[in-house]
Amino acid sequence: MTIQSSTMVGRDAELTEIASSLGVRPSRPADRLVDVLLSGDAGVGKTRLLRALRDLAFDEGWQVYAGHCLDFGDSALPYLPFSEVLGRITAELPEVAAEVAATHPALARLQPVRRQMAESDQVDAEASALDRADLFRAMAAVLEAAARRSPLLLVIEDTHWADQSTRDMLSFLLSRMDSAGYAIVASYRSDDLHRRHPLRRQVAEWSRLRGVDRINLSPLADDDVRSLVHELVPGGLPEAEMADVVARAEGNAFFVEELVSAAADPGSVVPADLADVLLVRLDRLDDDARQVVRTASASGRRVTHEMLEGTSELSVEALERGLRGAVEMNVLVADRGAYAFRHALLGEAVYDDLLPGERSRLHGRYVDALRKGTARGTAAELARHARLAMDKTTALQASVRAGNEAIEVGGPDEAAYHYQQALEILSGATAQGPDSDLGDHGIDLSRLVVRAADALTASGDPERAVGVVQEQIEGLPDDTPMHQRARMMGALANAMFLTENDDSAYAISLNAVALAPEGESGLRARLLTGHARILAGCGRPEEARAVAVDALELAERLDLHDLASEAMTTLSGLKKSGPKEGLREALEEAVARAVEAEAIHAELRGRFLMGRSYQDWAEFDDAVRWFTGGIERATAAGIPWAPYGFDARWQLSWIHVVRGEWDAALDLFVVEGPFPPPISRALLTAMRLQIEQNRGADVGARAQALRPFWRREGAVAIHAAGVEIIAAGRRDDPVGAVAAYDDAVSTLHQIWHEWYSARIRHAAVALGVLADAMATRSHAEREDLVKEVDRLHHDGHLVLDRYTDPSGHWGPEGRAWVKRLDAEALRAHWMAGIEAPEQDTLIRAWREAETQFAEFGHVYELAVVRTKLAGILRAAGDVAAARELGDQARETARRLGAQPLLDELTAIGSAPAAREASDVTLTAREREILGHVAEGRTNGEIAKLLFISAKTVSVHVSNILGKLGASGRTEAAAIARRRGLLD
Repeated sequence: MTIQSSTMVGRDAELTEIASSLGVRPSRPADRLVDVLLSGDAGVGKTRLLRALRDLAFDEGWQVYAGHCLDFGDSALPYLPFSEVLGRITAELPEVAAEVAATHPALARLQPVRRQMAESDQVDAEASALDRADLFRAMAAVLEAAARRSPLLLVIEDTHWADQSTRDMLSFLLSRMDSAGYAIVASYRSDDLHRRHPLRRQVAEWSRLRGVDRINLSPLADDDVRSLVHELVPGGLPEAEMADVVARAEGNAFFVEELVSAAADPGSVVPADLADVLLVRLDRLDDDARQVVRTASASGRRVTHEMLEGTSELSVEALERGLRGAVEMNVLVADRGAYAFRHALLGEAVYDDLLPGERSRLHGRYVDALRKGTARGTAAELARHARLAMDKTTALQASVRAGNEAIEVGGPDEAAYHYQQALEILSGATAQGPDSDLGDHGIDLSRLVVRAADALTASGDPERAVGVVQEQIEGLPDDTPMHQRARMMGALANAMFLTENDDSAYAISLNAVALAPEGESGLRARLLTGHARILAGCGRPEEARAVAVDALELAERLDLHDLASEAMTTLSGLKKSGPKEGLREALEEAVARAVEAEAIHAELRGRFLMGRSYQDWAEFDDAVRWFTGGIERATAAGIPWAPYGFDARWQLSWIHVVRGEWDAALDLFVVEGPFPPPISRALLTAMRLQIEQNRGADVGARAQALRPFWRREGAVAIHAAGVEIIAAGRRDDPVGAVAAYDDAVSTLHQIWHEWYSARIRHAAVALGVLADAMATRSHAEREDLVKEVDRLHHDGHLVLDRYTDPSGHWGPEGRAWVKRLDAEALRAHWMAGIEAPEQDTLIRAWREAETQFAEFGHVYELAVVRTKLAGILRAAGDVAAARELGDQARETARRLGAQPLLDELTAIGSAPAAREASDVTLTAREREILGHVAEGRTNGEIAKLLFISAKTVSVHVSNILGKLGASGRTEAAAIARRRGLLD
């Protein structure tokens, strides 16, 4: 028998800290209860600590409800721990549950009885999505209602096994600042959180939430291990065995108990392998108990009594004897009508010890029990057991059902997993041909492929959707019906359109429509709707309009309201070539229609297009309203990374950056729910790097790390390349800045076209770097840089000449960057002293740029323009105007925390007023030295050339700076070139 201690050892400090944070035993005043994330290695003592916390909470008058996550992630039953909690609340506080259910009907979806399969479930039924916001609010409401009786502690254990939807629910609850009367503690295994584990990044996001403490349960110290051993064995162990336990347990309380138990048995020795320690207790069980434990291991950590009755092949009496023996030996613990392994590691060790044949037979018995209704379970559980039992037909059908169930509760990630599992089974059967043992399953492969692609796209991973569909199409037999092939090709085209594959999407979509059956069918309506959307996106407005009209008419005749809404949205978006008011009126009507039809994707697209219309005209308040609406709807539907939902988030973050609301932009990057897919993550990272760079961080290397994403998403290239260009400028590498510009142009030329509009901004930013570099370069280097200046300036104007847009509109953003392009080119020539512009021409260009950026409303770039213009005005001798502009820019930079801009402004503000050219008298030697300074030479280099000491050069340079009123060598060179003081 395992020796266990009833006393918690070595965890008093952690218990006090957690109890204080949660408010169970408060040691500090707080506006609200603080939630806790409890981490630690498997077996380190998290569960024991939580039991002690539970006992303490009960003593303090709290209610405690616990939910547990399954240790088989591929079962992926959404919200399981919350169903468990709700079941207990319903049993203990039925009036509370009934009251909340009356006002929040979605709560019924989480009732344990609703999670079971019914015989009437249709295998191939279409799933309807539940608004997850209602589900989340319902769970919060029932917790708050229960907490009104007394403070409530919600414990969610083993979240490293949590499904995505459970993590989403936790994100919602943890982020609520108005949670009344309840606190949350969620535990997870820190050693399970490998680099790609979905919870790893989620925990990082939770940890940044206000009101969430993160507490790690570290291994016990050696002295605490010894104390624990003395608690377990009052008489103690021989020192040799004690030292062995201390060394091998490595501070893990569970290992200590197991090692001590093995060592304490008469005649036993400490096993050489911990697995043997974990399994040694099975040898002391009788046959019935051993069979019960082995049967239970196939279920996971927890198994219901009825499931054991249906799968153990024992009589009622033998089952009860076996269970009693397993419980008495502390292999299993009784837990509200079910049984769980005392520790997950023990269950895993037992399962791993089964022979392959034993495992298969055990899972087969689970399948029989679930199919016959002997025991209740979920479709996800049935799919897992059937797959491991090699019952392919049942696994296929159950996987589809599990996917449908996940969609119903807003879990696209889990749905995608189950659908892909089903596809693997079907693909394997297809490869085997007539010899396949897959029976009559009733699953249409083409429909399943579309569901998988839709789920992957809704989860924000259209690239993966493309891969899945392509793989399935390539494996189709030659005799596949044309309508099935057309359906799959339509899904492929839609997914490709959401990546950087517009041309391929158009060709495939065209082929899909050609293969579609003639006449009136839902498939043809769907393919026409998708084709119209692709045509519109590919710049074929007339073709798109004709196809969209056909799609709309067909969808309306067939009462396919979601498709009709999609077609209407496409038609509305095509009004871009007319007055903006017409476009907006049409889109608003399309959004209203989509809401009425519950066509979430059409609604998100319409909201996004409305936001973009206002954004293009710099009408940011209205753009914010529409983008925010899109984000809220996508989040509520459980698809925050879906097309147009994420796009709204991305564009809104850009608006916040433009308006100088940088913290608001950063807040948008923290999303409750699944960690963003790769492309979405790259886009958010590029935007974050801009903010960090503007605040002074060296982010050049991190920006370069995004290059693999350039070809996959052009917007990443646009924003990350801009960061690289500026980073090159800060390290005084103008050649590197031009290289980054050229690389971006090369990439975007291949995936879009050569004259993309953002190329003007890239050119203007690169010109700014070249202008800044002129003062420290030799004449020959300046000549080379001026050639690049002229090339980039010419490129920018070619973009302007060749820019085409159906609206014919060149918005405030475009106008501002064109003026900046011209102004930076003039400044570069002025700084180089090569074909330098007249002073009035230079100042006028920068004044125009200031005006355009003010109209555009880009707060930071306006401050940059004013900083550059202030420097020019100071060099020209207009100190008052320079000071006024500098003060305006400084106020913005301080508010934004833009330290590099503040540093530049400090130098400008400290410079004395420049004298008029007629007042400046330089000696011949000073002119000679000034020429070398302008060439970028150091004092030492100048001294060697003139055969004088470096100290003498330094004195001359100081005199020159004083006479010119320059704050440094760079400004002195610029003033000298402008005034013609250099030979």
